[in-house]
Amino acid sequence: MITGSEALWRALVAEGVDTVFGYPGGQIMPVYDSLCDFVDRIRHVLVRHEQGAIHAAQGYARVKGTPGVVIVTSGPGATNVITGVADAMTDSTPVVVITGQVATAALGTDAFQEADVIGLTAPISKWNWQIRSADEVAWAVARAFYIAGTGRPGPVVLDFTRDAQVGMTDFHFEPCRFIRSYIPEPTPSELSIKQAVALLDAAERPLVVFGQGITLSHAEDRLRAFLEKGDIPAGSTLLGLSALPSDFPLYQGMIGMHGNVAPNVKTGECDVLVAIGMRFDDRVTGTVSTYARQAKVIHIDIDKSEIGKIIPVAVGIRGDAGKVLAILTERMQARKHPEWVAGFASCRAVEEEKVIGPEIRPGSGLLRMGEVVDGVSRVTEGKAVIVTDVGQNQMMAARYSRFAAGRSFLSSGGLGTMGFGLPAAIGAKIAAPERPVCLFVGDGGIQMTLQEFGTILQEQVGVKIVLLNNNWLGNVRQWQELFYGQRYSQTRMLNPDYSLIAAAYGIRYRAGRILPFGAFLVDGGVQFSVYSKEATACTLVLFYHGQREPFVEIPFLPEFRIGDVFSMIVFDLNIEAIEYGYRFDGPWKPDEGLRFDRNRIVLDPYAHSVSGLSVWGRKPDPDKPFRHRGQIIRDDFDWEGDTPLNRPVNQMIIYEMHVRSFTADPS
Repeated sequence: MITGSEALWRALVAEGVDTVFGYPGGQIMPVYDSLCDFVDRIRHVLVRHEQGAIHAAQGYARVKGTPGVVIVTSGPGATNVITGVADAMTDSTPVVVITGQVATAALGTDAFQEADVIGLTAPISKWNWQIRSADEVAWAVARAFYIAGTGRPGPVVLDFTRDAQVGMTDFHFEPCRFIRSYIPEPTPSELSIKQAVALLDAAERPLVVFGQGITLSHAEDRLRAFLEKGDIPAGSTLLGLSALPSDFPLYQGMIGMHGNVAPNVKTGECDVLVAIGMRFDDRVTGTVSTYARQAKVIHIDIDKSEIGKIIPVAVGIRGDAGKVLAILTERMQARKHPEWVAGFASCRAVEEEKVIGPEIRPGSGLLRMGEVVDGVSRVTEGKAVIVTDVGQNQMMAARYSRFAAGRSFLSSGGLGTMGFGLPAAIGAKIAAPERPVCLFVGDGGIQMTLQEFGTILQEQVGVKIVLLNNNWLGNVRQWQELFYGQRYSQTRMLNPDYSLIAAAYGIRYRAGRILPFGAFLVDGGVQFSVYSKEATACTLVLFYHGQREPFVEIPFLPEFRIGDVFSMIVFDLNIEAIEYGYRFDGPWKPDEGLRFDRNRIVLDPYAHSVSGLSVWGRKPDPDKPFRHRGQIIRDDFDWEGDTPLNRPVNQMIIYEMHVRSFTADPS
């Protein structure tokens, strides 16, 4: 005989659980006491707030593809996870939430830290159950994992009373494989399949819009095969991102109000619209009465309640997306639609010129969000797991990230929960420690779950955090600008010094912005980096604005290789008076040959070293420029009126050159 608490851990082990996220408290203490006997089999991640636990479990589940597990206490511990439960329900994320509860005899008495968890979570969970006896533990856990992870995934809540935790039971675990009246994977209708094939074979302008259902059903390969055989262009919803590689020829980008031009315009021109594993959210459709009215809609979804709920359909197919796609691909004719597919290019060209280019390659001015996102994608080669919070950071990350692998984009889609990003990134990294995980978060969202820096500190989770700090609740401000007469009510933020917060938690921090001439400003200095597209030697030169001759020259190392990055930092430089260029054999020419690639700078972490050797110089002679390698150069200048902007240059320090490759995960 064992206690109900021990039975819980044994059941979790039997379900293959290796990680749980939680926070202890009074009514869950027996469970945490029993955990001491299972630390060799289950990793417990101690978060700093229960909302952090549920969002971390969501990130874990979305990346790993198995249910995330949360354990919290009763009362406020349970109510603190409710936002995450609703978020998981909306975004079809499998999580199992285990909450402590007062003893059965105390239920309904307003006992200390009692809350009606069953009543609170019933509308926002796929299933919930109150465990009142130790004998129910194994049965309830098996049922919970089966329901959470099958069909359309979602959250399940188990409310574990105190007496059931300490009660005794003869433990026996059997996995759940069947529940009467619950059909998680229905067989597609043969009539619907035939009707869909007929529409596809007759289509001249077919278009696919796909959502997270492709990822949930592990149907990425089958989607590609379907698109290739039918020569059908495709667009993704927000949560469908990364199900197709960004460079897949028929992939046209993201649909919806924040999406790309081509798939949105062509939605209004297609004759057959195939919706797969998506629910026609209002951010996708806009005005429903005008959405794709000219098209015959084929809707494939495992949840019958979604089919025809928003958009009328010509054919509805209820079933697993992967299996339905396999059947359709086998039965439909191979087709080519060259003119239709080519028409997407003109839309892309307009968006590239008017929107994408100015956002990711502005050329001057302050750093733009899209520029940062594009830089991260270049550095990580599209292999990172991209996690976002909610707001402008979310949409910019969605628009300008590129993906080379599946399960690479995590965001709070349906509920739009600010504060989701940081804990979700922690869960994602724990689920896939071998993959780089990069969080894009705004200054509003990060302060909602900022305490999870403590989880990063304690668990040593290697998450890359890109804080897009503009001192505004940017998305709300944007709407106020567009629709509320620029009345910016309560959207301006006075933010803390994030460098101090990061330092307190042992997180390396660098603040930066792109300068007008393209170098990277870091902590009072300028970092120059250049990406080598050819194996060559060249010299970096700095010169005063408007002058023909440089005042400093620094050669690249001879072993500089293709794909490597050269970095150095110049501190206390009068940046407004300095320009840059490169010199090869013969006279140098600014901005010719190798060029500064700002996209390669964003994640370049501390790529410099100090040799300890100093050279004290004098005012540089244009005929005899400084030439030093592997040294610190310190020039104490005090020249009044010597620069074009009439400002002296003081204490220029150039760190030793350092060559590193971006092929590895930046540390």
